[in-house]
Amino acid sequence: MAFGYPISLELSGRRALVVGERAVEEGKVEGLLAAGAGVTVVARRPAARLDRLERDARVTVARRGFRPEDLDGVAVCVASSDDRDLGAAIAGEARARGVLVNVMDQVENCDFAAPAVVRRGDLVIAVSTGGRSPAAASKLRAELEDRFGPEWSDVLEVVGDIRAQTLSLFPDVAERARRWRRALDLDEVVALVRAGRGDDARARLRARLSDGDPGRVRVEAEAAAR
Repeated sequence: MAFGYPISLELSGRRALVVGERAVEEGKVEGLLAAGAGVTVVARRPAARLDRLERDARVTVARRGFRPEDLDGVAVCVASSDDRDLGAAIAGEARARGVLVNVMDQVENCDFAAPAVVRRGDLVIAVSTGGRSPAAASKLRAELEDRFGPEWSDVLEVVGDIRAQTLSLFPDVAERARRWRRALDLDEVVALVRAGRGDDARARLRARLSDGDPGRVRVEAEAAAR
């Protein structure tokens, strides 16, 4: 299976390189910025988008063709080119420097596949078809965007807050995992967050982790009783 080992890269504080017009047009710069990278862009077009990107302090724009030295100090490179020889040259220079590279639509010049991504705060859902069908990945992403709405950013905040608050209370990893499996009711947390009751979600989760039980009454049942 092509690209069969999924990973999430830590790019905060690291440099990435985006080469080529299509890579810019398809939002590769914005995706890398969202992951925390600083980005160098090497492309002549599209002018309006390059103008906008250039106003971002995290982005350096070079309106010219690719040069091998553009890869110096870079962690990840995403490139596009209709010229397969140029794509192979970019990939070769990147690999010689230990840089992970993806030349769009040139599988032989890719170390990784860029998945379709849904971002909801710290929640990142990636869909990959191993390069077989980007259209299918895009459609699946649209379905996931409907399933996991903007409230999931707050859901992760609630769960993450309680994990941070209780981490030292359960130093034994196995015991901690057991308590979380028993205590975490994601449907309940989502329903409470949607109802604007994030603090209630925190209190219920904290109580169950500590062997208390606030009742676990569903939001839907409470709403029906009112």
